[in-house]
Amino acid sequence: MDVPSYPEHQQWMEKAIALATQAGAAGEVPVGAVIIGPDGDCIAEGENRRERDHDPTAHAEIVALRAASQVIQSWRLHECRLYVTLEPCPMCAGAIIQARLGLLVYGAHDPKTGAIRTVLNLPGSPCSFHKLPVIAGVLEPTCRQQLQEWFARRRLQQKTQPSSS
Repeated sequence: MDVPSYPEHQQWMEKAIALATQAGAAGEVPVGAVIIGPDGDCIAEGENRRERDHDPTAHAEIVALRAASQVIQSWRLHECRLYVTLEPCPMCAGAIIQARLGLLVYGAHDPKTGAIRTVLNLPGSPCSFHKLPVIAGVLEPTCRQQLQEWFARRRLQQKTQPSSS
């Protein structure tokens, strides 16, 4: 698989950021994901939907992976690229590995639950048969700022809400 140029990474990450903005406006943690198919077109999008769907697995990446597998009629997405605004958590990292994606590109590093430096640090592992290239930090300042502002607003809302006793 040819690795696209940085402007192309930026273009798709901007689309993921727009999805994250929608998720944040709906009360979800603002994370967006875009999957690009083998022909270079967007074949699936996802945003966090855990609260809306009452589904703990409805992370942006999982939503996009499910949609992409429906489009190409296969759960193996080896010729596809995933762009996501936040470093995937362990659950999403496992799904990404199982989907056999061709490339993962993410924006902001997640110091609390990010799994890329652990679960996806597989290229050097002799037990890994699927080598997943990862590009980190594409539009990281924008992705990080979006998350920080959302969590700051949420903390403020929690402080100003009367406690239920």
